[in-house]
Amino acid sequence: MTESESPERGEDEEEVGVAVREIRYNGQCMKAAEVEAKLNEGNIEAAESSLREGLSLNAEEARALLGKIEYQRGNLEVALRIFNGIDLQETVQKIQPLLERQPSKKGQKRPESTHVVNTEYSATLVLEGLYLKAKSLQKLGKLTEAANECKSVCDAVENIICSGTADVQGDKKLQETVSRVVELLPELWRQAGCHNEALSAYRRALLNQWKLENECCARIQKGFAMFLLYSGVEAGPPNLSLQVDGSYVPKNNLEEAILLLMIVMRKFNLANIKWDPSVMEHLIYALSLCSQTSVLAKQLEEVVPGVFNRIDRWKATALCYSGAGEDKVSLNLLRKSLHKHENPNDLVSLLLAAKICSEDALLASEGVKYAERAILNAKGVNEHLKGVGLRMLGLCLGKQTKVSSSDFERSRLQSEALKSLNQAIGLECNNSDIIFELAVQYAEQRNLNAALRFAKQFIDATGGSVLRGWRLLALILSAQQRFSEAEVVTDAALDETGKWEQGPLLRLKAKLKVSRSQPTDAIETYRYLLALVQANRKHFGPHRTLHQIEDDKVNEFEVWQGLANLYSSLSHWSDAEICLEKAKALFEYSPETLHTEAQGEPKEALSLYVNSTILDARYLPSKVLIGAALVNRKNALPVARSILSDALRIEPMNRTAWYYLGLVHKNDGRMGEALDCFQAATMLGESDPIESFSSVSGTGRSHQ
Repeated sequence: MTESESPERGEDEEEVGVAVREIRYNGQCMKAAEVEAKLNEGNIEAAESSLREGLSLNAEEARALLGKIEYQRGNLEVALRIFNGIDLQETVQKIQPLLERQPSKKGQKRPESTHVVNTEYSATLVLEGLYLKAKSLQKLGKLTEAANECKSVCDAVENIICSGTADVQGDKKLQETVSRVVELLPELWRQAGCHNEALSAYRRALLNQWKLENECCARIQKGFAMFLLYSGVEAGPPNLSLQVDGSYVPKNNLEEAILLLMIVMRKFNLANIKWDPSVMEHLIYALSLCSQTSVLAKQLEEVVPGVFNRIDRWKATALCYSGAGEDKVSLNLLRKSLHKHENPNDLVSLLLAAKICSEDALLASEGVKYAERAILNAKGVNEHLKGVGLRMLGLCLGKQTKVSSSDFERSRLQSEALKSLNQAIGLECNNSDIIFELAVQYAEQRNLNAALRFAKQFIDATGGSVLRGWRLLALILSAQQRFSEAEVVTDAALDETGKWEQGPLLRLKAKLKVSRSQPTDAIETYRYLLALVQANRKHFGPHRTLHQIEDDKVNEFEVWQGLANLYSSLSHWSDAEICLEKAKALFEYSPETLHTEAQGEPKEALSLYVNSTILDARYLPSKVLIGAALVNRKNALPVARSILSDALRIEPMNRTAWYYLGLVHKNDGRMGEALDCFQAATMLGESDPIESFSSVSGTGRSHQ
């Protein structure tokens, strides 16, 4: 023992390496100079003899204390030679009676003789010596030997505990030493490259009855989680015999690591351990790997106040919710962090808010403001993000055109959107996303030659590895009435695409077959698509992430609806009815099913179309056909004109709406306006794609 040190003190001092001045033990003390002098001369036996005589120690105790002194002095080789003289079996014999003493009841004094106290000190001192022996071997690079030494100690102590009469917590100092040995063992196996042994040691430490303190247990859980995440070894599930009935059993490394880290976070939230920021970092990494950002958001929200800066917490949580597809929640958090009294000029928050707003026409005007502020703040070290800000501005302006109230306003916004995207591509000429968005913008404005050029440029930039590029190219070719070439592009894309990602391409191919008056081939394509969608659902099961579902872009409902539309266009009403029933079984109340049902029920068509628009006020096919149904009713012409004008406000390029609006004007005696509408319908009919261009960019619903 060192100066001012008692046997009950916590042990971390062997790592500090302080100079030994005075040694105390058993109520006796002696100057350290005598022992150090003999050690400096290399006379270990004399130093041991001096300790035994000066402090009334036996041989095992003297070796343990002398080894500790040498360990603290940094003489690891000498310390190791001394520790080798300690007999493990003799140490176990001393520990066992100490552990088997039952603790006294509350309020009663437990008789303790001087002999018992000395036995406690002796057993703890010798066990600590064995622990320091393993540490010495570790520092000397003898990792396997160190691990085996630790394992021997763990085996001996565990055998005593398993006898059912032991209480490791009976002595605090002894419990601390046992905890350190248990914590060290898996780390030694890991450093030695023995991954299977490390795995067993981690689980042994956490599943056996060591009665570890919270801090020690949390360190082991964190170390095990890091091992599972980064070792590259597939651990497999833990032994089911050790599990409580009904408890969750992780299926792989990632699930087990996440479970461990969440347990550690729970301990911190309950104030059982000190905060360790690295635990959250590992948890962020693990949950991001499996796209469970919504779970990560909950973990961030549960952290007690004061650990994170609140603005940083809002921003991090917003990123998580955005990744989970919960954009409304994310945007509300960003609004709080961007408040004028918080951090209104944070560039990352501004760009994320603009991105979220760019996906919703009703939020696009708000997104424009965020994007403009981001561009203004993209200075200095953040100047490279100016291109991102311009891109978000272009997307928000383009989305804003969907809700603009006048043709002039729509034209202005379209022009500004293209200007912003062209400025962005000037700053980031190799950014394939901007190239794609330019192609979509030109296509939606029916500048098909420019759209075709950018679509080809996107495919070249991505090496043809991105599905949406092929889909956009096929749609542009279909808008140019080059259906055979569009089908060739679709077939080429199918050859390059994995089976589970072929859904959107097969839907596109079926519609191309319809456009080429090949209904039989279209039906076969739909049937294959239906089989693929059903097999996809069974293959991935119910635990698919939001992104996996969204990336498919095709679901079973859409396939049945497409078949129903096809059969109804062929007047195969019985087949169409069967398909509609299948679609209704998946989604009972849908504007699409009501719209298709109306085509087979002429007498009830108008009411079904109205019901369809009640379900979705922006569902265009029913809006247009309501207007069409009112065209020949003289008293209803103002209503028809209003409905068709509203449809064109939502989708200005809808040629059918222009045609029926022309009929309304004709029947109302406005021949000049009717001529303009018919001319617009004719021009749009020559550039009408088989699917909306917005279906490729994910900015709108594609209608059959």
